[in-house]
Amino acid sequence: MCHILIDRSLQYIEGTQRVLDEAATLENTQPHLKRIGVTRIASITELDRIGIPVFSAIRPSAADGAISIYSGKGASEGQARISAMMESFERCLAERVSVNADIDEEIAADEFIESSDKATEDHELLDVHSLLLFEPITSDKLVEWTKGWDLLQEKEIYVPSNAVHHPYDSPGMSAKLFRSNTNGLASGNVIEEAILHGLLEVIERDALSISEFNRNPGKELVLTENDGLSYELVKKFENAGVQIKLWYLQHDTAVTTILAATDDLELKDAALLVMGAGSHLKPEIAVRRAITEAAQSRVVQIHGAREDTDRESFVRQIGYERMKRMNRFWYDEGESITLDQINDISASTPAENIDVVLNELRKVADSAIVVDLSRESIGVPVVRVIIPGFEQYTLDRERVGKRLRQGRKSSASSEKPWKRQFGRNK
Repeated sequence: MCHILIDRSLQYIEGTQRVLDEAATLENTQPHLKRIGVTRIASITELDRIGIPVFSAIRPSAADGAISIYSGKGASEGQARISAMMESFERCLAERVSVNADIDEEIAADEFIESSDKATEDHELLDVHSLLLFEPITSDKLVEWTKGWDLLQEKEIYVPSNAVHHPYDSPGMSAKLFRSNTNGLASGNVIEEAILHGLLEVIERDALSISEFNRNPGKELVLTENDGLSYELVKKFENAGVQIKLWYLQHDTAVTTILAATDDLELKDAALLVMGAGSHLKPEIAVRRAITEAAQSRVVQIHGAREDTDRESFVRQIGYERMKRMNRFWYDEGESITLDQINDISASTPAENIDVVLNELRKVADSAIVVDLSRESIGVPVVRVIIPGFEQYTLDRERVGKRLRQGRKSSASSEKPWKRQFGRNK
């Protein structure tokens, strides 16, 4: 049984987009940390001079092929601590039982191995090629399948387990379709929060992939003192001598996606040419997520402890000036937009926010699939969200779909500032 029912009675705390405050979230989640193998949560904010809170969580028992040091960010220490904790739950529950050192409880969803030729006789399957394979496979190949729930079609559907679990090694003679990643992996106080976060992350990665592939940064977002906390967070960068450019990314949904690109003007370190991104129905939240993630990216590079940060030596070999030139479209001047010019399409309940996102997705997608990775023994809901056809170029350069190329067409109609600069320098 994988039918996911959305609780329409849940309400957000007034003035927030959360069903619980920080204290209640910490009280509910901290008791489960030992159960998933987390041995330490610590602030690493002071490693950098920006001062935006960043925390790390250590889970030495992580499966081979996964990372064991997770990070979290936020405008407050409580938010950053919760963020690191939630990533711990996401990563742990994404591991299948056969490689998970901490949990022996299987997910509730049915899983089996069969070729699509034979499996379609009794099950509805997602077309594996809609997941942007770097090379096609024939329908007689064995594939491992996991049952999910399609929120748009309101029906059960089996998806390749390769798109569900991370890390993923195909069992037996079944095919490994691509390198697994964590796109759409999300947690929350309730499953409705997790689903919304997962949907927004897949949209964020799609928007960022299209922008990066087409070197189209969208519109430059300019903040003022009237933008409150978002403006204060930007000033923390600027006061520390770090340039931060905010971009409102072009996308074919009305969900706001913001990109924050930073450049340490004092150190001129190639490894600190880092970015952060955030998507949300409420623009100010998308902005804060992008800014705080950029701060997290800096601290993670400085910390150098995460297993997935091997870019440091590579980009330093390339050099600061060359890296800046290669990515100059993120740092040049662009057509500007203000925060109050971006539509706030958020609602007052988790269910209504999910409805808004699904209505936007109906314009461009046929399916939005959720696989529930929660375990009864762990009191934190975790899901994997899959939107077939949505891009992941920013995570995996081998997987290129139609939406990237369509983005190239739409961005060709207006000349970009970096193109004008390139022309002058020729």
